[in-house]
Amino acid sequence: MAVNASRQDEQLETMSKLKVALRLLSYLKRYRWSVVIVVLVMAISVGITLINPLIIESAIDDYLSIKDINGLLRLGVFAVIINIVFVIVVKIRMYMMSKIANKLLKEIRQELYEHIQTLSFTFFDGRPTGKVLARIIGDVNSLKRVLSSAVTNFIPGVFTIVGVVAIMLKKDWKLGLVSISTLPIMIIAFYFMNKVSHQRWQSFRKKSSNLNAYVHEDISGMSVVQSFHAEAESNIIFDGLVEEHKESFKSAVRVADLFSFIVDTSWGLGVMLLYLFGAKMVGAQIVSIGTLVAFGTYIGMFWEPVMRISQFYNQLITNITAAERIFEIMDTEPEISDAESAIEIPDIQGEVTFEHVTFAYEQGTANETLVLDDLSFRVKPGERIALVGPTGAGKTTIVNLLSRFYDIQGGIISIDGYDLKNVQLGSLRKQMGVMTQDNFVFHGTVAENIRYGKMDATMDEVIEAAKAVSAHEFIMRMENGYETQLQERGSGLSIGQRQLIAFARTMISMPRILILDEATSSIDTKTEVLVQKGIEALLKGRTSFVIAHRLSTIQNADRIFVIGEGGIMEQGTSKELLAKKGFYYDLYMAQFTNL
Repeated sequence: MAVNASRQDEQLETMSKLKVALRLLSYLKRYRWSVVIVVLVMAISVGITLINPLIIESAIDDYLSIKDINGLLRLGVFAVIINIVFVIVVKIRMYMMSKIANKLLKEIRQELYEHIQTLSFTFFDGRPTGKVLARIIGDVNSLKRVLSSAVTNFIPGVFTIVGVVAIMLKKDWKLGLVSISTLPIMIIAFYFMNKVSHQRWQSFRKKSSNLNAYVHEDISGMSVVQSFHAEAESNIIFDGLVEEHKESFKSAVRVADLFSFIVDTSWGLGVMLLYLFGAKMVGAQIVSIGTLVAFGTYIGMFWEPVMRISQFYNQLITNITAAERIFEIMDTEPEISDAESAIEIPDIQGEVTFEHVTFAYEQGTANETLVLDDLSFRVKPGERIALVGPTGAGKTTIVNLLSRFYDIQGGIISIDGYDLKNVQLGSLRKQMGVMTQDNFVFHGTVAENIRYGKMDATMDEVIEAAKAVSAHEFIMRMENGYETQLQERGSGLSIGQRQLIAFARTMISMPRILILDEATSSIDTKTEVLVQKGIEALLKGRTSFVIAHRLSTIQNADRIFVIGEGGIMEQGTSKELLAKKGFYYDLYMAQFTNL
């Protein structure tokens, strides 16, 4: 899936529609026995459907012709009984298939969601969240009718058609061939319409994705929209996307509606030819009236499942693009994954080594950006390292590489002597704590948000972690204390309060290596003083990397790395770097002389 903006159409790789359809239907194998029961029940309903015209024929030729009323009544009772059975088995079939389809949708969505969580940061870089959501929600939902119709319409339709053709050809092969003579016309028309329809539904899916992505983006940034009084501009963009969405749908539906028109036309021509030739054959006493009536019923029974199959085919063409979009993500291999020989890293002490590390974003593309070039350093266990430097110098890149959110192009990164490429990601990341200036607060209670750092933590551990970072006091002032419900992104909390909850979440996880990426930049000076003791407790005894533009927060660092020009330009304590009067000195003086 190509990187694109919210208003830009996604570029999809071309897939074989047959392979996509077979792959989608292969999910039914997981419920093979339930599907077998559905097929058996369906066979009963198809059998009853095929018998009904024969009952009509018999009623006319065998009973009405000789005025056998008792025999006609017995035949009528038999017809009522089997058709009651028909109604029952159809209800059973519909219920079972609906249940199977819902379970399959759940499994496909779960499989897709789990796979997305394994994908690397490069997958999400530049991809609007709304477009990913469109595949998880909208595209998966659109598959329900296809999966359900495959069994409830397609399979019984095929059986019915085969049965009807066999009966008609057996009873009178001439009338049988006349009845289905228009079928080739329909097949040829479908063949030529197929490509156009598929392309138009692909376009519709893309426009739906664009609209979904823009709405998600606009709502997430509503504070910015309102702050700059940009509602009018947003409305214009939204209106344009809605118009594109509407027109793409109308364009696709125009072609889709032709499927039914072609079937109806072929059906009507078939009936006309049947009665045209049948009337002559009745006049010549070649066939009975009952047989002609039966054929009239059978031709309806032939074209009705053809109509259902065409509707299924239409649904397949309509929704195959949704399956393509889903399978494209499922087939995307994670760039960062465990090697086959990866081992579980034991409890780490925290020694970090970068050896001749080289890294560039979007390597091999026109936008390739070299960030780190032959970077080397060693950090002792428990050492506190501060990273400073201009925006874009590579500070955040260094800590992202340490968490192995990206893979390096050259060199080795190791912890306690273990090359990160040779250890299991889960065992590495569970021993690391990462905190940024915008830590996410989930919908749920305060306690649940803190416990996210350690799912099996007791309430005492939650409270202890909150106290350690000075969050306990403000939490207890809330309406329900630790059971207070928080909204998504912590609506109603100050930035400082959200940060304190994030600190407590990290504290409870007891990481061996701690990364603070501008973690205190959003906290006011008063709150910073309040939480400083908690941060010190959090950092004590742990290897830590602190990224900060506010130099007052890193004066106690064991070493300060000044990052720039692809590597470390200066390093040392704050006192040592000030004495050198280099980049750090200029940065320090610029900040503190303006206070």
